[in-house]
Amino acid sequence: MNQQTLAAHESLEVHEAINFKTLCILKSKMMQGLVFDQDLKALMQKDVEQATQAIADLQVVYAKAAFQAPIPNRPTPILN
Repeated sequence: MNQQTLAAHESLEVHEAINFKTLCILKSKMMQGLVFDQDLKALMQKDVEQATQAIADLQVVYAKAAFQAPIPNRPTPILN
């Protein structure tokens, strides 16, 4: 069975999407420490959880790339 691979431009686009989602997580985690409204803080936490799932989903697709650059692990939480 032939394993399908992504074209070079597709690999690049998926990698860029992973980088973008990683930055989204970082920004939401950082901003949670500055927000006092609990509803907004909960919304930001939901964004972190959804972006984390999106990265996991994108990594499955990215595994089909003919060439790959290393993807950093999930960002270390700044605040607990």
